[in-house]
This record gives sequence, C-alpha cells and structure tokens, in this order.
Amino acid sequence: VQLQACGGGLVQAGDSLRLSCAVSGRTFRTVSIGWFRQAPGQEREFAAAISRNSDTTYYADSVRGRFTISVGNAENTAYLQMNSLNAEDTAVYYCAASLFGRTITRIVDFPYWGQGTLVTVSS
Repeated sequence: VQLQACGGGLVQAGDSLRLSCAVSGRTFRTVSIGWFRQAPGQEREFAAAISRNSDTTYYADSVRGRFTISVGNAENTAYLQMNSLNAEDTAVYYCAASLFGRTITRIVDFPYWGQGTLVTVSS
C-alpha cells in the first residue's frame, strides 16, 4: 500500500483546510485509513480514522466536531476536512493505512504510512 498526502499550508485561525491522501495498492473496502499529526517537539498523535468499507469513523477528542474524515472511492483518495482551525492544530499531518477493521486509533495499528504534509495555523 502506498499513500501520498497533500493539501497542507499556512492558514489563519478560524479557517478551513482539506487534506488529501491518495492511496494505491488497495481499495477502501480492504483498508482502514487514519490521519495522525505531530506538532513541533511533540509525539505523533491520533487525529481521525475511518474503517474499511467506511462504516465507522473515529476522532480524537481534540478534533471531534471540527474535523471530518471521508473517502472518495472513485478516486481512491481519503480526505480530512478541517474546520475552525486554531494554533494548536499546527502540525505535520500523516495519513496511514491499516488492514484492521477495528482498533484503528493507535500508531501501531497502521503499518503503511505516507509522507507528511505541514499545516500551520497562525493566530
């Protein structure tokens, strides 16, 4: 499985941004997708995930209600819509794939990773 994330950039607090993750080698019927982020000087943390067949979504408390994870089956691309961004959302965002259908909120659940895309939110 190969993943390529893009869509990061510099935005103002309160703005929205959509990250994309192009997936090759598997379809969304067979892999779950997760988004993780790593702020400067911090450990990588879970942000959101969507299970195989897109039947269940998971969110970290810090992003629930502001971020939405989705997949586009036709284009084999996963998305992370981020609204009401604040300075604490500044981080490198990574997409990852897992063959698991459940328990998909931990880094160890995801063996396949894309490169990160930097999101900077100015306050």
